[in-house]
Amino acid sequence: MGVQNRQKAYRVYRGGRVTKDDPDAARFNFGGGPATVTRPPSARPGGARPAPAGPPPGGDLPGRKVATVPSPGRLPRWWKKGLLIGIGVLLLLLLFWIYLGYRAFAGEVERANKRLDAKTKAALSPAGSMWRDPQVTLVLGSDGRGKSFSNARADSILLVRTDPGKHTIYMLSVPRDLRVPIPGNGDQKINAAFAYGGSPLLIKTIREFTGLPVNHITYVAFRGFRELIQAMGGLTIDNPYRIQSSQQFGGKDWVFAKGEIHLNGRNALAYARIRHTTNPKDSDITRTERQQRVLQAIAHQLVKPTSIFNLRSIGEAVAKPLATDLSASELLALGWIKFRSQRTVECHLGGTPQLVGGQAVLVPSDRNRAVISAFLGQTAPPRQPAGSLYDPGCTIK
Repeated sequence: MGVQNRQKAYRVYRGGRVTKDDPDAARFNFGGGPATVTRPPSARPGGARPAPAGPPPGGDLPGRKVATVPSPGRLPRWWKKGLLIGIGVLLLLLLFWIYLGYRAFAGEVERANKRLDAKTKAALSPAGSMWRDPQVTLVLGSDGRGKSFSNARADSILLVRTDPGKHTIYMLSVPRDLRVPIPGNGDQKINAAFAYGGSPLLIKTIREFTGLPVNHITYVAFRGFRELIQAMGGLTIDNPYRIQSSQQFGGKDWVFAKGEIHLNGRNALAYARIRHTTNPKDSDITRTERQQRVLQAIAHQLVKPTSIFNLRSIGEAVAKPLATDLSASELLALGWIKFRSQRTVECHLGGTPQLVGGQAVLVPSDRNRAVISAFLGQTAPPRQPAGSLYDPGCTIK
C-alpha cells in the first residue's frame, strides 16, 4: 500500500507538475517562486469542482513565448481620398473625349444623310430596329470618277445582312457584269441599272432579281477611305495570294505579297481598286473580294478598344466618304453587331462568261438561288467548286 500511495516522479512540461530535483524545471518557471508540484483539486461530494486557476501574474501563459509581427501601417485618409478624386477626374475626361468624338461623328453622319436624294430613300423597304431585327444594307463602292455621289459610277455592289439574334454577318457580292433583267431596259449588265436610273433603279433591279428587300443603302467613295485609314493608323489584311499590277495605278506599279500585310491609306486604295494584274485568275469577282477585305478590316479596326484614343479624328473621317440613310446610332449598331459577331458568311453570285452583243457578261447560274438562300440564313452555305472562277459560292470566316 505504501508503494501505491507514494507519488511517482515524472515531468509535465508547460506548467505541469515536476519533481523538485528536476534540473529542467527552471526553464519552465516564468516568474514567481521556485517550481513546485501542484495537485489538481479533487471533486467533493455534493459540491462543484473549483474553476481552473487563471494565468499567472503579469498576464503571460506558461510555455514558450511567441514572437508577433506588428500590423502594417494604414494609408492616410487624405491619400485615399486623393486617389479616388484622381480616378474620378480621369473617368470624366475620358467620357468627355468620347462625347467629343461622337459629336464629330454624328455631325458628319448628318451631312452624309443629306447627300442621299429623296428618291433613293423612298425606294428602300421599311425596316425595324438595327439593334434587334435582321436588316439588309446595300453598299455601293464608287470608282471615284464622278464629281458627286449622284453621277458617280457603282464600281462594286455588295449586300450586307445583319442578324443580331444569330450573331452572324452575311455578305453577298453581286458581279457588276452579271446579266440581269433591268426594269424598262431589258437584259443588261446589272451595273447599267445605276447608269440608267441611279440608286432607285438599281435597288428595284436587285429586289426583282434576288427577291431580297433593301432596307438601307450606303454609297462609299473609295478615295475618301484614304483619310480614314490614315486616321486609324493603317489596316492589316490577310492577302490570300500575291498580287502584281500589270498596269500602273496612280502613277505607280504595285506588288502585294501573300500573307499578312499592313496598308496605309494610299496602299489600301490601290489594293481595293487595281483592275489589271499579272494573275490570269483575277477577275471582277476577285477584285470585289479585295474590296470586301478592305471594308472588313476597316470595320474590325473601328470596333477595337484602342480606337477610342483616336475617336475624334476617326469620328470626323469615318462618314466623309459616305452617302447613306443610316443614322449615327444605326452605324454604331452595325459596329456593335460586328464586334459581337461569331462568324461572317461571305457569298457571291456568279455565272458563265459569254460574249453578248459584243460585251463580255456573266449569264446567271442556277446555283445563285442556293447562294441567296444561304445569305438569308435558310440553308447551309454552298461552297464554290474547286478551280472555278465565276461559279457562285460561299466561304465562312
